[in-house]
Amino acid sequence: MRTERKLTRLDRVFARLDREPERPAHIDVPRMSRHRVVLFAATLAFYAAIVWAVVITSWLVTLDWQVMFFRPYQQWPEIHAFLDYYVVLGQRGPTAVMVTAWLGWRSWRMHTLRPLLALGVSLLLLNVTVGAAKIGMGRLGPHYATTIGSNEMWLGGDIFPSGHTANAVVTWGILAYLASTPRARRWLSAVSAVTSLGVGLTTVYIGTHWLSDVVLGWAAGLLILLALPWFEPLIARAEARIFAMRDDWRSRRAGTAPVPATVPVGAPAMLSPDEAPVESPVPAAASPASADEEPAHAPREPVSVPRTSRTSPAAPVYLAPGPHTSRAERTPVTPAGSRRPPHSERVTRGNPHTNQPRPVTGG
Repeated sequence: MRTERKLTRLDRVFARLDREPERPAHIDVPRMSRHRVVLFAATLAFYAAIVWAVVITSWLVTLDWQVMFFRPYQQWPEIHAFLDYYVVLGQRGPTAVMVTAWLGWRSWRMHTLRPLLALGVSLLLLNVTVGAAKIGMGRLGPHYATTIGSNEMWLGGDIFPSGHTANAVVTWGILAYLASTPRARRWLSAVSAVTSLGVGLTTVYIGTHWLSDVVLGWAAGLLILLALPWFEPLIARAEARIFAMRDDWRSRRAGTAPVPATVPVGAPAMLSPDEAPVESPVPAAASPASADEEPAHAPREPVSVPRTSRTSPAAPVYLAPGPHTSRAERTPVTPAGSRRPPHSERVTRGNPHTNQPRPVTGG
Protein backbone atom coordinates (compact mmCIF):
# COMPACT_ATOMS: atom_id res chain seq x y z
CA MET A 1 0.00 0.00 0.00
CA ARG A 2 1.35 3.41 -0.96
CA THR A 3 1.54 6.00 1.79
CA GLU A 4 2.18 9.73 1.40
CA ARG A 5 4.48 11.72 3.65
CA LYS A 6 2.65 13.96 6.07
CA LEU A 7 3.55 17.61 5.45
CA THR A 8 4.82 19.61 8.38
CA ARG A 9 3.89 23.23 9.04
CA LEU A 10 7.19 24.42 7.57
CA ASP A 11 6.54 22.36 4.41
CA ARG A 12 3.12 23.99 4.05
CA VAL A 13 4.62 27.45 4.48
CA PHE A 14 7.20 26.85 1.74
CA ALA A 15 4.56 25.27 -0.49
CA ARG A 16 2.47 28.43 -0.12
CA LEU A 17 5.43 30.68 -0.87
CA ASP A 18 6.33 28.64 -3.95
CA ARG A 19 2.91 29.01 -5.54
CA GLU A 20 2.46 30.92 -8.74
CA PRO A 21 2.06 34.68 -8.23
CA GLU A 22 -1.44 35.79 -7.29
CA ARG A 23 -1.67 38.73 -9.71
CA PRO A 24 1.20 38.39 -12.18
CA ALA A 25 -0.58 39.42 -15.36
CA HIS A 26 -2.81 42.33 -14.35
CA ILE A 27 -0.91 44.40 -11.80
CA ASP A 28 -2.74 47.69 -11.32
CA VAL A 29 -0.32 50.42 -12.41
CA PRO A 30 -1.58 53.96 -11.65
CA ARG A 31 -1.82 56.21 -14.68
CA MET A 32 -1.38 59.95 -14.94
CA SER A 33 -5.06 60.76 -15.25
CA ARG A 34 -6.54 64.22 -15.60
CA HIS A 35 -7.61 64.17 -11.96
CA ARG A 36 -4.05 63.40 -10.87
CA VAL A 37 -2.66 66.14 -13.10
CA VAL A 38 -5.05 68.66 -11.53
CA LEU A 39 -3.99 67.56 -8.03
CA PHE A 40 -0.33 67.81 -9.00
CA ALA A 41 -0.78 71.33 -10.37
CA ALA A 42 -2.72 72.44 -7.29
CA THR A 43 -0.11 70.99 -4.93
CA LEU A 44 2.69 72.63 -6.90
CA ALA A 45 0.91 76.00 -6.68
CA PHE A 46 0.45 75.49 -2.92
CA TYR A 47 4.17 74.66 -2.62
CA ALA A 48 5.14 77.86 -4.41
CA ALA A 49 2.71 79.89 -2.29
CA ILE A 50 4.25 78.61 0.97
CA VAL A 51 7.75 79.45 -0.23
CA TRP A 52 6.69 82.90 -1.31
CA ALA A 53 4.91 83.55 2.01
CA VAL A 54 8.09 82.71 3.92
CA VAL A 55 10.35 84.70 1.60
CA ILE A 56 8.32 87.91 2.01
CA THR A 57 8.03 87.34 5.81
CA SER A 58 4.25 87.23 5.79
CA TRP A 59 1.80 86.24 8.53
CA LEU A 60 3.01 82.63 8.16
CA VAL A 61 6.42 83.59 9.55
CA THR A 62 4.70 85.36 12.45
CA LEU A 63 2.76 82.17 13.17
CA ASP A 64 6.01 80.23 13.14
CA TRP A 65 7.42 82.47 15.89
CA GLN A 66 4.24 82.28 17.97
CA VAL A 67 4.29 78.49 17.93
CA MET A 68 7.99 78.49 18.79
CA PHE A 69 7.45 80.78 21.79
CA PHE A 70 4.54 78.61 22.92
CA ARG A 71 7.06 75.75 23.42
CA PRO A 72 4.76 72.73 23.13
CA TYR A 73 7.37 70.42 24.67
CA GLN A 74 7.00 72.43 27.90
CA GLN A 75 3.19 72.49 27.75
CA TRP A 76 2.82 68.70 27.51
CA PRO A 77 6.02 67.13 28.87
CA GLU A 78 4.31 63.81 29.67
CA ILE A 79 4.22 62.80 25.99
CA HIS A 80 7.78 63.85 25.22
CA ALA A 81 9.26 60.38 25.73
CA PHE A 82 6.72 58.75 23.43
CA LEU A 83 7.14 61.35 20.69
CA ASP A 84 10.91 60.92 20.77
CA TYR A 85 10.33 57.37 19.50
CA TYR A 86 7.40 58.24 17.27
CA VAL A 87 9.44 60.73 15.28
CA VAL A 88 11.65 57.84 14.09
CA LEU A 89 8.82 56.98 11.68
CA GLY A 90 10.02 59.96 9.65
CA GLN A 91 13.74 59.19 9.65
CA ARG A 92 14.95 58.02 6.28
CA GLY A 93 17.18 55.15 7.39
CA PRO A 94 14.86 53.11 9.66
CA THR A 95 11.76 53.69 7.54
CA ALA A 96 13.58 52.78 4.32
CA VAL A 97 14.76 49.51 5.84
CA MET A 98 11.27 48.55 7.05
CA VAL A 99 9.48 49.45 3.83
CA THR A 100 12.21 47.86 1.68
CA ALA A 101 11.85 44.58 3.58
CA TRP A 102 8.10 44.52 3.00
CA LEU A 103 8.29 45.55 -0.66
CA GLY A 104 11.14 43.10 -1.23
CA TRP A 105 8.94 40.26 -0.02
CA ARG A 106 6.15 41.47 -2.30
CA SER A 107 8.53 41.64 -5.25
CA TRP A 108 9.67 38.07 -4.64
CA ARG A 109 6.09 36.90 -4.07
CA MET A 110 4.72 38.53 -7.24
CA HIS A 111 7.80 37.82 -9.39
CA THR A 112 8.27 41.49 -10.27
CA LEU A 113 10.76 44.20 -9.35
CA ARG A 114 8.28 47.06 -9.70
CA PRO A 115 7.67 47.61 -5.92
CA LEU A 116 11.37 47.93 -5.16
CA LEU A 117 12.06 50.04 -8.25
CA ALA A 118 9.16 52.37 -7.45
CA LEU A 119 10.49 52.82 -3.92
CA GLY A 120 13.96 53.53 -5.26
CA VAL A 121 12.68 56.12 -7.75
CA SER A 122 10.58 57.85 -5.08
CA LEU A 123 13.49 58.05 -2.62
CA LEU A 124 15.77 59.34 -5.36
CA LEU A 125 13.27 62.08 -6.25
CA LEU A 126 12.91 62.88 -2.55
CA ASN A 127 16.65 63.30 -2.05
CA VAL A 128 17.07 65.41 -5.17
CA THR A 129 14.09 67.76 -4.80
CA VAL A 130 13.95 68.19 -1.02
CA GLY A 131 17.72 68.23 -0.66
CA ALA A 132 18.10 70.88 -3.34
CA ALA A 133 15.38 73.02 -1.73
CA LYS A 134 16.99 72.72 1.70
CA ILE A 135 20.42 73.78 0.45
CA GLY A 136 19.05 76.44 -1.89
CA MET A 137 16.93 78.28 0.69
CA GLY A 138 19.24 77.65 3.67
CA ARG A 139 16.75 78.45 6.44
CA LEU A 140 17.77 78.13 10.08
CA GLY A 141 15.69 76.18 12.57
CA PRO A 142 13.99 77.48 15.73
CA HIS A 143 16.90 76.45 17.96
CA TYR A 144 19.37 78.44 15.84
CA ALA A 145 17.27 81.51 15.03
CA THR A 146 19.15 84.81 15.22
CA THR A 147 16.54 87.57 14.83
CA ILE A 148 13.02 87.47 16.27
CA GLY A 149 10.38 87.82 13.57
CA SER A 150 12.74 87.17 10.62
CA ASN A 151 12.33 84.36 8.12
CA GLU A 152 15.90 83.13 8.76
CA MET A 153 16.38 82.41 5.05
CA TRP A 154 19.74 81.98 3.26
CA LEU A 155 21.73 81.71 6.46
CA GLY A 156 23.22 78.24 5.87
CA GLY A 157 20.45 76.13 7.42
CA ASP A 158 18.87 73.00 6.01
CA ILE A 159 15.42 72.61 7.53
CA PHE A 160 13.08 74.12 4.91
CA PRO A 161 11.15 72.02 3.87
CA SER A 162 10.98 69.42 6.64
CA GLY A 163 12.81 66.28 5.54
CA HIS A 164 11.16 64.16 8.26
CA THR A 165 7.69 65.13 7.06
CA ALA A 166 8.42 64.67 3.36
CA ASN A 167 10.09 61.32 4.00
CA ALA A 168 7.10 60.11 6.04
CA VAL A 169 4.71 61.11 3.25
CA VAL A 170 6.75 59.34 0.55
CA THR A 171 7.85 56.24 2.49
CA TRP A 172 4.45 55.34 3.90
CA GLY A 173 2.52 56.73 0.96
CA ILE A 174 4.34 54.42 -1.46
CA LEU A 175 2.57 51.50 0.24
CA ALA A 176 -0.78 53.01 -0.74
CA TYR A 177 0.52 53.77 -4.22
CA LEU A 178 1.52 50.11 -4.74
CA ALA A 179 -1.63 48.63 -3.19
CA SER A 180 -3.21 45.91 -5.31
CA THR A 181 -6.88 46.70 -4.57
CA PRO A 182 -8.83 50.00 -4.30
CA ARG A 183 -9.92 49.16 -0.77
CA ALA A 184 -6.35 48.55 0.38
CA ARG A 185 -5.28 51.77 -1.34
CA ARG A 186 -7.89 53.80 0.56
CA TRP A 187 -6.95 52.31 3.92
CA LEU A 188 -3.23 52.69 3.37
CA SER A 189 -3.70 56.26 2.15
CA ALA A 190 -5.49 57.14 5.39
CA VAL A 191 -2.85 55.42 7.52
CA SER A 192 0.05 57.11 5.69
CA ALA A 193 -1.65 60.51 5.93
CA VAL A 194 -2.18 60.20 9.69
CA THR A 195 1.38 58.92 10.19
CA SER A 196 3.00 61.73 8.20
CA LEU A 197 0.77 64.32 9.90
CA GLY A 198 1.82 63.02 13.30
CA VAL A 199 5.52 63.01 12.36
CA GLY A 200 5.33 66.61 11.13
CA LEU A 201 3.56 67.87 14.25
CA THR A 202 6.02 65.95 16.42
CA THR A 203 8.94 67.89 14.91
CA VAL A 204 7.08 71.13 15.75
CA TYR A 205 6.45 69.86 19.29
CA ILE A 206 10.12 69.03 19.82
CA GLY A 207 11.13 72.37 18.36
CA THR A 208 13.33 71.19 15.48
CA HIS A 209 11.15 72.68 12.73
CA TRP A 210 9.00 75.69 12.07
CA LEU A 211 5.34 75.06 11.32
CA SER A 212 5.86 76.30 7.74
CA ASP A 213 8.66 73.73 7.32
CA VAL A 214 6.18 70.95 8.07
CA VAL A 215 3.52 72.33 5.72
CA LEU A 216 6.05 72.57 2.90
CA GLY A 217 7.29 69.05 3.68
CA TRP A 218 3.78 67.66 3.26
CA ALA A 219 3.47 69.38 -0.10
CA ALA A 220 6.93 68.17 -1.22
CA GLY A 221 6.16 64.55 -0.40
CA LEU A 222 2.73 64.69 -2.03
CA LEU A 223 4.25 66.09 -5.23
CA ILE A 224 6.56 63.07 -5.48
CA LEU A 225 3.72 60.57 -5.01
CA LEU A 226 1.55 62.37 -7.57
CA ALA A 227 4.40 62.44 -10.12
CA LEU A 228 5.28 58.73 -9.87
CA PRO A 229 3.03 57.60 -12.77
CA TRP A 230 5.20 59.66 -15.11
CA PHE A 231 8.11 57.40 -14.17
CA GLU A 232 6.27 54.09 -14.66
CA PRO A 233 7.65 53.61 -18.23
CA LEU A 234 11.17 54.14 -16.87
CA ILE A 235 10.50 51.62 -14.11
CA ALA A 236 9.22 49.08 -16.65
CA ARG A 237 12.30 49.52 -18.86
CA ALA A 238 14.61 49.20 -15.87
CA GLU A 239 12.85 46.00 -14.80
CA ALA A 240 13.12 44.53 -18.30
CA ARG A 241 16.80 45.46 -18.47
CA ILE A 242 17.53 43.84 -15.10
CA PHE A 243 15.73 40.63 -16.06
CA ALA A 244 17.58 40.58 -19.39
CA MET A 245 20.91 40.95 -17.58
CA ARG A 246 19.91 38.14 -15.22
CA ASP A 247 19.02 35.83 -18.12
CA ASP A 248 22.25 36.72 -19.90
CA TRP A 249 24.26 35.97 -16.78
CA ARG A 250 22.50 32.63 -16.37
CA SER A 251 23.13 31.69 -19.99
CA ARG A 252 26.80 32.63 -19.70
CA ARG A 253 27.11 30.65 -16.51
CA ALA A 254 25.52 27.64 -18.18
CA GLY A 255 27.76 28.01 -21.23
CA THR A 256 30.97 28.07 -19.22
CA ALA A 257 30.05 25.03 -17.15
CA PRO A 258 32.44 22.07 -17.67
CA VAL A 259 31.08 19.52 -20.13
CA PRO A 260 31.83 15.86 -19.30
CA ALA A 261 34.06 14.16 -21.82
CA THR A 262 32.15 11.65 -23.97
CA VAL A 263 33.13 9.46 -26.89
CA PRO A 264 31.13 10.26 -30.03
CA VAL A 265 29.06 7.39 -31.37
CA GLY A 266 30.32 7.84 -34.91
CA ALA A 267 34.00 7.52 -33.94
CA PRO A 268 34.56 4.15 -32.18
CA ALA A 269 37.92 3.33 -30.69
CA MET A 270 40.24 1.08 -32.75
CA LEU A 271 41.74 -1.90 -30.99
CA SER A 272 44.44 -4.33 -32.03
CA PRO A 273 43.69 -8.07 -32.47
CA ASP A 274 45.23 -8.87 -29.10
CA GLU A 275 42.86 -6.43 -27.37
CA ALA A 276 39.71 -7.74 -29.03
CA PRO A 277 36.97 -8.60 -26.49
CA VAL A 278 36.40 -12.25 -25.64
CA GLU A 279 33.02 -13.71 -24.84
CA SER A 280 32.47 -14.88 -21.33
CA PRO A 281 29.41 -16.05 -19.46
CA VAL A 282 27.51 -13.41 -17.54
CA PRO A 283 25.96 -14.12 -14.15
CA ALA A 284 22.24 -13.88 -13.67
CA ALA A 285 22.46 -10.60 -11.74
CA ALA A 286 23.92 -8.88 -14.79
CA SER A 287 21.01 -9.74 -17.12
CA PRO A 288 19.19 -6.71 -18.57
CA ALA A 289 15.97 -5.51 -17.01
CA SER A 290 14.04 -5.50 -20.30
CA ALA A 291 14.31 -6.94 -23.76
CA ASP A 292 15.09 -3.58 -25.35
CA GLU A 293 17.85 -2.56 -22.93
CA GLU A 294 21.24 -4.06 -22.22
CA PRO A 295 23.72 -3.24 -19.45
CA ALA A 296 26.76 -1.21 -20.39
CA HIS A 297 29.09 -4.01 -19.24
CA ALA A 298 27.36 -6.81 -21.19
CA PRO A 299 29.80 -8.45 -23.65
CA ARG A 300 29.16 -8.21 -27.38
CA GLU A 301 30.57 -10.16 -30.29
CA PRO A 302 33.57 -8.61 -31.99
CA VAL A 303 32.81 -7.14 -35.39
CA SER A 304 35.47 -7.84 -37.96
CA VAL A 305 36.42 -5.18 -40.47
CA PRO A 306 36.99 -6.42 -44.05
CA ARG A 307 40.56 -6.24 -45.22
CA THR A 308 41.34 -4.11 -48.18
CA SER A 309 43.59 -6.79 -49.67
CA ARG A 310 44.39 -10.45 -48.89
CA THR A 311 48.06 -9.81 -49.56
CA SER A 312 48.19 -6.60 -47.52
CA PRO A 313 50.72 -6.85 -44.70
CA ALA A 314 48.51 -4.79 -42.41
CA ALA A 315 47.05 -6.75 -39.50
CA PRO A 316 43.27 -6.93 -39.13
CA VAL A 317 41.71 -4.44 -36.75
CA TYR A 318 38.57 -4.68 -34.71
CA LEU A 319 35.96 -2.13 -33.59
CA ALA A 320 35.36 -1.74 -29.93
CA PRO A 321 31.82 -2.58 -28.88
CA GLY A 322 29.58 0.45 -28.94
CA PRO A 323 25.92 1.44 -28.86
CA HIS A 324 25.78 1.58 -32.69
CA THR A 325 25.65 -2.23 -33.13
CA SER A 326 22.35 -3.68 -34.31
CA ARG A 327 20.24 -5.96 -32.20
CA ALA A 328 20.81 -8.89 -34.61
CA GLU A 329 24.54 -8.79 -33.85
CA ARG A 330 24.14 -9.04 -30.09
CA THR A 331 24.60 -12.27 -28.17
CA PRO A 332 21.57 -13.19 -26.09
CA VAL A 333 22.49 -13.66 -22.49
CA THR A 334 20.80 -16.11 -20.14
CA PRO A 335 21.58 -17.13 -16.57
CA ALA A 336 23.42 -20.17 -17.95
CA GLY A 337 25.46 -18.16 -20.44
CA SER A 338 25.20 -17.91 -24.21
CA ARG A 339 22.96 -20.40 -26.04
CA ARG A 340 25.21 -20.37 -29.11
CA PRO A 341 28.02 -22.89 -29.16
CA PRO A 342 31.47 -21.35 -29.38
CA HIS A 343 32.89 -21.27 -32.92
CA SER A 344 36.40 -20.01 -33.43
CA GLU A 345 35.82 -19.40 -37.12
CA ARG A 346 32.30 -17.91 -36.79
CA VAL A 347 31.77 -14.47 -38.22
CA THR A 348 28.82 -12.16 -38.05
CA ARG A 349 26.13 -11.86 -40.63
CA GLY A 350 26.33 -9.30 -43.36
CA ASN A 351 30.05 -9.71 -44.09
CA PRO A 352 30.34 -9.35 -47.87
CA HIS A 353 33.93 -10.68 -48.02
CA THR A 354 33.33 -14.23 -46.84
CA ASN A 355 31.67 -17.19 -48.56
CA GLN A 356 31.58 -19.47 -45.55
CA PRO A 357 28.03 -20.56 -44.68
CA ARG A 358 26.64 -19.65 -41.32
CA PRO A 359 26.84 -22.61 -38.92
CA VAL A 360 23.49 -24.09 -38.05
CA THR A 361 22.93 -24.95 -34.43
CA GLY A 362 20.52 -27.48 -33.15
CA GLY A 363 17.19 -26.51 -31.58
